[in-house]
Amino acid sequence: MKKQVFNPYLPIHEYIPDGEPHVFGDRVYIFGSHDKEGGYTFCMLDYVTYSAPVDDLSDWRYEGVIYRAEQDPQYPKLKYMYAPDVVCGNDGRYYLYYSMAGDYGYGGYVGPMSVAVSDKPEGPYEFLGFVRNKDGSPMEKYVCFDPAVMNDDGVIRLYYGTQYGIDGSEEVQREETFENSLMEMFGKTREEIRSYPDNINGPVMAVLNDDMLTVKEEPKHIIPYHVKGTSFEAHPFFEGSSMRKVGEKYYFIYSSWLNHELCYATSDYPDKDFCFGGTIVSNGDVGYKGRKAYARLNMTGTTHGSIIKINGQWYVFYHRLTHKSDYSRQSCAEKIEIRKDGSIPQVEITSCGLNDGPLKAEGRYPAVIACNITNGHMPFGSNSIYRESFPNVNNIGEERFIAEISHGTLIGFKYFDVPGEFSAGVKVRKETEENTPKYDGPVRVDVRCAPEGDEKVNYIREDETSLLTGNEEASFQNGEEGMTDRKETEEYFEIRTEEFGEEIGRIQLSDLNDEWTNRETAISLTAGVYPIYFVYHGNNKVQLSEIYFV
Repeated sequence: MKKQVFNPYLPIHEYIPDGEPHVFGDRVYIFGSHDKEGGYTFCMLDYVTYSAPVDDLSDWRYEGVIYRAEQDPQYPKLKYMYAPDVVCGNDGRYYLYYSMAGDYGYGGYVGPMSVAVSDKPEGPYEFLGFVRNKDGSPMEKYVCFDPAVMNDDGVIRLYYGTQYGIDGSEEVQREETFENSLMEMFGKTREEIRSYPDNINGPVMAVLNDDMLTVKEEPKHIIPYHVKGTSFEAHPFFEGSSMRKVGEKYYFIYSSWLNHELCYATSDYPDKDFCFGGTIVSNGDVGYKGRKAYARLNMTGTTHGSIIKINGQWYVFYHRLTHKSDYSRQSCAEKIEIRKDGSIPQVEITSCGLNDGPLKAEGRYPAVIACNITNGHMPFGSNSIYRESFPNVNNIGEERFIAEISHGTLIGFKYFDVPGEFSAGVKVRKETEENTPKYDGPVRVDVRCAPEGDEKVNYIREDETSLLTGNEEASFQNGEEGMTDRKETEEYFEIRTEEFGEEIGRIQLSDLNDEWTNRETAISLTAGVYPIYFVYHGNNKVQLSEIYFV
């Protein structure tokens, strides 16, 4: 690589979630939705794409706007373009598949899937038509959402769908209240919903003609809707279908109803006999080495992505959440391994991502490349945005930083190759009413975001929490305002190389004001590769713009 690359691997002002990576020629392209920084709902901007040479994943090039929402006939009734995919047709042209929706996804389940076409993968694309039945009418079977498409040795396969009522029981399926909600979401009558021999929910596949529009083989389920007693019971399909072929095996990548994880299933066939394989990645590392949901290492929420082999190495592309919401999502990637038995072990989220190895402990890095940001009880977001105070990636204009860092917050970077003797520093300032990021849009908390209980992880060691007693400690750890009885202590960042490890250095933060300032401390370690954690101690909230090494 010409230079280092880290997560998020695109410019830090860019928000492209739902990423579908594809190698066309000697370049890899990322196609996805396009969120607005600090936006109030999903996918508020037109599609753009970036590409990089397959032999240099540090060199991402902006290809510009490739398609505009106003080009779709459903605009402006439906204003936003949701998760797309692109495939090369048998004619050598490139076809873009997507669904339209409104605020918070309303209307996204009721229409047909749209198709646009271009002579080049980077566009620009022009509207071609809707996926249609043989009689020319729009094809609206099952739920036409989150399309993914593959050219399987000349066979054009279209995957799509979503799933509600995850227990899959006949009682839920026929329960009137549940059916009423499906009628509203899917824009279909009770008779239409009941007309399906299996269920309207679930992932399906259809085969298209070479015109890339007309259905050649009718859609059908590829995995069971009724998950009880199947390998999918603990990780039911929710959305985000994506299909890859590895050798002679088909890998179905999807977002589960746990919502923070990308899972996979495998089969010898493209349309049946899939068996659940496991979780590939969680945007809070939930499940990695047994980590529980309450101990998530970030705010978790929607994820969507896929796997791709680039220059001999397999990667998973996914997205993370920022701005205390599901609506400002950034694309990330991690190296993965597909073992000889076909399994994919879950990988942890890192700051390294696409880099050839650990980052060098030299120079300055944006603080927002932190892969772990937690106060020990981070929320789960699903189609939501919060006003509650907790640490988060945010911005004011062109300044991007981690905001609302309170006592006990852990900020982690994985991994750095460090020398034996070095200094670690931070660019930091005190958070005040004037420099706190202000969000003045609508706030929405989805029903699935109910708290999971009182469990929390304390990143301040027991001997250091003795200054807090009883409810004072719980209140302070929850970031609530109005703490007046807490005894004064010094303010500093403790540096660790393990999540619950010993202190290896301390950066003093006394006398901070609202101006950015550099603070640093000397570190002595055995040279090697380490995660670097900063744990904040103090009464005031602070903001972190950069970390650096000298």
